[in-house]
Amino acid sequence: MNDRSESNPLTIGELARLTGVPVRTIRFWSDAGVLPAAGRSAGGYRLYDTQAVARLHLVRTLRDLGLDLPTVERVVTRRMGLTEVARTHVAVLDAEIRVLQARRAVMRSVAEGHCTAEEMRLMHELSRLSARERRRIVDDFVEEVFAGTDPAAPGAGIAQSMRGLPEELPDEPTVEQVEAWIELAGLVADPGFRERVRQMATSQAEPSVPHDSQAILTEGGRALDQGIDPESAEGGQIVDRLVGPGLSADERARLADALERFTDRRVERYWQLLGVLNDRPPFAPAVPAFEWFIAALRAAR
Repeated sequence: MNDRSESNPLTIGELARLTGVPVRTIRFWSDAGVLPAAGRSAGGYRLYDTQAVARLHLVRTLRDLGLDLPTVERVVTRRMGLTEVARTHVAVLDAEIRVLQARRAVMRSVAEGHCTAEEMRLMHELSRLSARERRRIVDDFVEEVFAGTDPAAPGAGIAQSMRGLPEELPDEPTVEQVEAWIELAGLVADPGFRERVRQMATSQAEPSVPHDSQAILTEGGRALDQGIDPESAEGGQIVDRLVGPGLSADERARLADALERFTDRRVERYWQLLGVLNDRPPFAPAVPAFEWFIAALRAAR
């Protein structure tokens, strides 16, 4: 059969035997226009020229790669180059791989007992979103919360930082990163959280009383570790060391109010989750130390 000439065409059965492609598949591809017959026999049967063998091998290869028939038809009729097809297909495969990796991470989280049924449902929904759509979830949150805020307001500067979601989850996301994304998506959807961030963004009040934030973090953290009651005499002594014994009760109250506006565990958790997703080193919570100091300020009036 390899010696056939154009005047001695192949029947569909002969083409199937030469290529190993079933007759039914060849017929379907012919009807789709990717492997047109060269003509018909006197009995109405399809006939193919010898070029159909090479063309059929190409069609099968492209189909095995996952290309749809319209794309295959454009390639074999040379209305689309193979380089262009390959470039497009690589992008599609990359997207599919990312989705599969996210789903695998979900299943791994479930297998290790770290994910509830509701969290699994949410993560499956999130994994089907494109990178741009996932970023949109966070961007919409930031735009809504900071809409119309004064750029000069003390809290307005956190808007851009809150957009710090990575373009993609890592190629091999850890269980921790999967859970961080689930928690972050739930957090930005929480009306209470959105309102709290909005309050920070629109606050015009800055602490007018001089204070050392690092010293507060250190001393407040040490007091917590030692179990010192902020309302105790020892708590009052720590406050005196941090702001001076001469600070009036009113000034202490104003400082407590100002610090409290920017002290929130959920907001700090947001930064921690972004750190997990961006593969940054974890940081110790600072809010508990400031909460202790605020309570001690109010008790030491």
